[in-house]
Amino acid sequence: MNDPSRTTSRSEGTDPKSLRLSVVMPVYNEEATVESSIARVRELPLSIEIVCVDDHSTDGTRAILENLHRSGAIDVLLLQEVNRGKGAAVSRAIQAATGDVIVIQDADLEYDPADLPDLLGPILDGRADAVFGSRFRGGVHRVLYFWHRVGNGLLTLLSNMMTDLNLTDMETCYKMVRADLMKSLPLTAKRFGIEPELTARLAQARARIYEVPISYSGRTYAEGKKIGWKDGVAAFWHILSFNLFGPRAPVYVRPAVWPVREVTAGTAPDGRAIGPGGGAGGKTGQGPASRGARAGVD
Repeated sequence: MNDPSRTTSRSEGTDPKSLRLSVVMPVYNEEATVESSIARVRELPLSIEIVCVDDHSTDGTRAILENLHRSGAIDVLLLQEVNRGKGAAVSRAIQAATGDVIVIQDADLEYDPADLPDLLGPILDGRADAVFGSRFRGGVHRVLYFWHRVGNGLLTLLSNMMTDLNLTDMETCYKMVRADLMKSLPLTAKRFGIEPELTARLAQARARIYEVPISYSGRTYAEGKKIGWKDGVAAFWHILSFNLFGPRAPVYVRPAVWPVREVTAGTAPDGRAIGPGGGAGGKTGQGPASRGARAGVD
């Protein structure tokens, strides 16, 4: 029997390499892990665009990112001249992304990029508009803080009550979304409120959301974990605020043919070379020239 939720013209079993996945990576003081994180993303058997935003790091992170950008490991590098928070960095990276699908990737090695092909599956076969990677659905995970787990459960419960969803991990970093949908969301969160806001906006857009289990290697505070109890308390307010008050996300209208490819080979308005896939430098090139590396400072 046909699944009525599969409304796109893309057939099942399509090669994932036919899509361009934009991996947006907000980075702040991650000099010990950022290079390894980017290397792991580059190892994936997918057509990848990496968009990094350095949120005014004060260690050696920015220099590492600039070297990786010059070598072509990073496609787009955006530099914040003041620290604006994870949410602001993610929002800026989303607007700079050129892929068909966008996913958020932290630079701290807590989330394993090897899980990304599994997240892409429900989008690729037409079932999902967005996929969350759940740390609590059976994947391999490091055993750490009891009260963090309780807090995550309470935040997810409140979020589910407000959105009428049945997620198991609202606070997960791994949120993969069709690019046209992601770019339509009115995101305003500046710090860690980006997680409940993305969830609220996707629910308002009536997106088809799936969950898949992922592995998780959480860090201790001694190892560099940044989110604290104040962010957890603030998250309760964020959940209420983003669900009860505007701006609300528009209802997502799925295109008859997806991914949408409106630009053919030629030159983009900003002068960048555009390949047949509609992204900078084409879809599958892996060298710095073919990926159309660019940088920006704000």
